Amino acid sequence: MRLFVAIDFPDSIKDRLAAMQARIPGARWSGHHQLHLTLFFIGETDRVDSVQHALAGVQAQPFPLVLKGVGTFPSGDGRPPSVLWVGLEAPPALRVLQQRVSEVLVNEGYTPDKRPFNPHVTLARLKPADHQQQVAAFLRQHHEFEAGPVAVSDFVLYASELTPQGARYTRQAIYPLHDRK
Repeated sequence: MRLFVAIDFPDSIKDRLAAMQARIPGARWSGHHQLHLTLFFIGETDRVDSVQHALAGVQAQPFPLVLKGVGTFPSGDGRPPSVLWVGLEAPPALRVLQQRVSEVLVNEGYTPDKRPFNPHVTLARLKPADHQQQVAAFLRQHHEFEAGPVAVSDFVLYASELTPQGARYTRQAIYPLHDRK
């Protein structure tokens, strides 16, 4: 089973993100159900029970999250963009949660992403084609985008099934965050 750990968003936020979808030829826009913040991509595994058990041990506090600004990956290195994203103001509590999720999964033998954690929500995947003017116009139009704050009170283990129509995500488990007592 192909797994990843993420923060989900309420429909009100997903509706705002979906409303931003523009006419950029060749762009594959994320579906409403695909809009999330990935904390850790696990990949293919048959050890779902051990993953669920490890994640159940993650202790972190709830926190607010603000979605803010737009951008692309890669950025500024001369290559054409392949991902269009919405950024986040990353409070320390988000980084703590991501580090704790990463620690328990690395202890289970899973490999973390080599790149530093760069919190974002993928809006679209772009073909490296000649539509850079439309991408630039989108970035100008939405550079002041802001939504939230969103109260993050849990994180989710998802299964991801790749289909010809795109990835289909299924919740496997939800892990609540708790205030320290």
